[in-house]
Amino acid sequence: MERLRPRGARSRRRRRGRLLRGRRVSLYAEARDGALISYDVHGGGRPGVPVLFVHGFAADAAVTWEQTGWLRALGDRPLVTMDLRGHGASDKPTDADAYAPIVQGADLLAVLDSAGVDEVDVVAYSMGTRVASALGEIAPERIRRVVLGGTGPIERFATWDIAEVERMLHGGDPAEDRITRAVLRRALEAGNDPEAMLACVRGMTGAPLIAPGDAPVLFVAGELDDVTEGARQLAEDWSAHYVSIPGRDHINVLTARAYKDTVVDFLA
Repeated sequence: MERLRPRGARSRRRRRGRLLRGRRVSLYAEARDGALISYDVHGGGRPGVPVLFVHGFAADAAVTWEQTGWLRALGDRPLVTMDLRGHGASDKPTDADAYAPIVQGADLLAVLDSAGVDEVDVVAYSMGTRVASALGEIAPERIRRVVLGGTGPIERFATWDIAEVERMLHGGDPAEDRITRAVLRRALEAGNDPEAMLACVRGMTGAPLIAPGDAPVLFVAGELDDVTEGARQLAEDWSAHYVSIPGRDHINVLTARAYKDTVVDFLA
C-alpha cells in the first residue's frame, strides 16, 4: 500500500491525538448507529500492510499502545490506532446493546473503511481480542494476521457479579473478587464514564473468541496473567502460535520488549 487516504472521516480538535503540521487532531469514523469512533493514522505513507491496534476495557489507544512503545516498535509500517466506543475520545453510549460484540466489530470495519484500508494485521489486547474476533466474523477477508494478547477461552465479564460491578462503579463498596476490584478501580481512577463502563461490561459479557477465518493467529500471554488461563490449549486447538512472556502480568506485559519483538517477527 502506497498511502492511506482517510475517506469520509470527520475531524475534531482534541488534546491528544495525531500530530499534523503542529496541531493535534484525530479522525472519526461514523458507526452504523451514528456513534463516532476516534482513530488516528500513523505513517500513512509507509510501505506494507497496515496494523490495526485494538485496546482493552477501560483503556484507550494512547495508554495501551502509544505510551508503552508499540508505535515505535512497529514504526516501519502504516499504523491505525483507535478508541473503542465508551473509551477515550470516542462516543460513549450507555445502552448495553450498543456494546454487543457484533456492534463493536462493525466499528472496526467502519474505521478501516474511513481510513481507506483494505487489509490489515490486527494486534488486539484483552477485551479488544473479542472485538477483533467479531471483525473476523463480519469481514474475514480484511484480516491478514492476528495477534491476540492478554486473553483466553474464558470471557472474564461472565465471571463477574454484575451487582458488585454496578455498586462499585456507582461509588459503593469495592467488589469482593480481586480481579474485578482491580480492573474497576483502574477504570475509575482513569476517569472513565461509569455508565459507559457498566454498559460495556453488560454488552460484552459472554462475547465469544472465534478463530478469524484462515488468518494465522498468535496468542501472547504474560506468565503471571490469570486472565489468559487456557490460552495455550486454545492456541493448540486453533493450530495457532503461542508465546508466554516470563515474569509479566496482565498490566505490565504490554511494556515487555519480548512481546513487541515476538509480534514484529510474526507480522513480518
